[in-house]
Amino acid sequence: MDRRDFLTISGLGLAGLLMPYSRAIAAEELVGGGLDPAIKKAMADAGLQAARDAGASYCDVRIGRYLQQFVITREDKVQNVVNTESTGTGIRVIANGAWGFAATRDLSPQGVAAAARQAVAIAKANSRLQAKPVQLAPVKGVGEVSWRTPIRKNAMEVPLKEKVDLLLGVNAEAQKAGADFVNSILFLVNEQKYFASTDGSYIDQDVHRIWAPFTVTAVNKETGKFRTRDGLSAPMGMGWEYLEGDPSQKYVLPNGVVCYGRSYDMIEDARFAARQAREKLSAPSVEPGKYDLVLDPSHLWLTIHENVGHPLELDRVLGYEANYAGTSFATLDKRESGFRYGSEIVNLFADKTQEGSLGAVGYDDEGVKTKRWDLVKDGILVNYQAIRDQVHILGETESHGCCYADSWASVQFQRMANVSLAPGKSKLSVADMIKNVEKGIYIIGDGSFSIDQQRYNAQFGGQLFYEIRNGEITRMLEDVAYQIRTPEFWGACSAICDESDYRLGGSFFDGKGQPSQVSAVSHGSSTARFDGMNVINTARNIG
Repeated sequence: MDRRDFLTISGLGLAGLLMPYSRAIAAEELVGGGLDPAIKKAMADAGLQAARDAGASYCDVRIGRYLQQFVITREDKVQNVVNTESTGTGIRVIANGAWGFAATRDLSPQGVAAAARQAVAIAKANSRLQAKPVQLAPVKGVGEVSWRTPIRKNAMEVPLKEKVDLLLGVNAEAQKAGADFVNSILFLVNEQKYFASTDGSYIDQDVHRIWAPFTVTAVNKETGKFRTRDGLSAPMGMGWEYLEGDPSQKYVLPNGVVCYGRSYDMIEDARFAARQAREKLSAPSVEPGKYDLVLDPSHLWLTIHENVGHPLELDRVLGYEANYAGTSFATLDKRESGFRYGSEIVNLFADKTQEGSLGAVGYDDEGVKTKRWDLVKDGILVNYQAIRDQVHILGETESHGCCYADSWASVQFQRMANVSLAPGKSKLSVADMIKNVEKGIYIIGDGSFSIDQQRYNAQFGGQLFYEIRNGEITRMLEDVAYQIRTPEFWGACSAICDESDYRLGGSFFDGKGQPSQVSAVSHGSSTARFDGMNVINTARNIG
């Protein structure tokens, strides 16, 4: 990849997704290939035995084949097509009470065994500096099992021409509808992961994800003013069927804006985006002040991610992790004292099993079977997200199953599960919710944001903003952002629509750690109302 192409990808937030030790391949190589299960088991057994012989009390072996495809377009041009494959083995051990990790691209039993011995040597060296031995929650071995993302159509098998035609069609329709500029991307990932451990597990998983973002820009050629609107798709743990535009998965909002659930019509959204970007050019700027906010799931997912998902990661709570906006205000003493995180209708949960979500797998990267568990119950903080060597700190004996590594060459560590807001228990539509708002703003789509180092203070923008007056949507607004303190924000949640409005959003490139790793995670919710939020005007007056 040359510098210009790299800058194109990084400008769209995707550079961090490129796998370490990856090689460029032809599109045809994205299908098939991989190792025979018997060969993978023989390799894993060689690593496990070598680790035991070298003195490890525990060992896990992850053999991974990671496939990615980018298709990048702008207006009527294909800017780049990138296909990559990265294959190798990562081995993690405990020896003398300390962790050790090593990885190798040598896929022979001898190469895997050598990496296992290296991991043990590293663990023994680490043990000289470790104050307390690793305390690992028990996991019962499951023998030989497999899990696969329940896709209907493998996106990797779709011909490249069909993908290019889709994106160029999106761009053309956006321009016909009034866009001056448009770029669109298709990103596909397939993680083929084989996990084995001294606990007696041999787990074969085939994980698929898909994302189709775009941005349209409308320009006022007289003033030079411009406005953009990003696509309203959600990245999903699905196959090509996500882009087939099932009309039953369409949500027409009370203001006529169309959002999407488990199926996405990218061309239709591009047409709407072009018209709405042009409408933004003449939309009035918001008057700062206190407003009741009605937040669509396409927007609310990001607030959940930043102000629930990250602050309830146990390693951030404990101060073990401080990269990418710091630690957490939600310290252990708050759980012990029954800290009120939100109003009584706020129920936030973690779930690694939800079908269609980015984080859905059968087993995490420690061989723990995934599950759902509560984080905030009836507004009260009740739990965190923790893995095998952390849960004893919470007084628990079973991992939550949220350990992940973004590559065979990366050591697995605690990552965010799918964290979501439970729908309201009473029947409530978005239209009915808006009828009760006297002075408010309806926000759709995610935008820019900022957060402090403990995830307590934050500010969020969006894509589309509509004024609500006396129970009616009146006009589009611009330059809107709202400021929050996390517990005050969730404490101001006064209504949540029912499960018929529940939709997923998510991040395809959530960064954490040092060295940095990337994971994909979904966040679901129904539309929710938050009363008395402070709204600021983000317009820049340069005289």
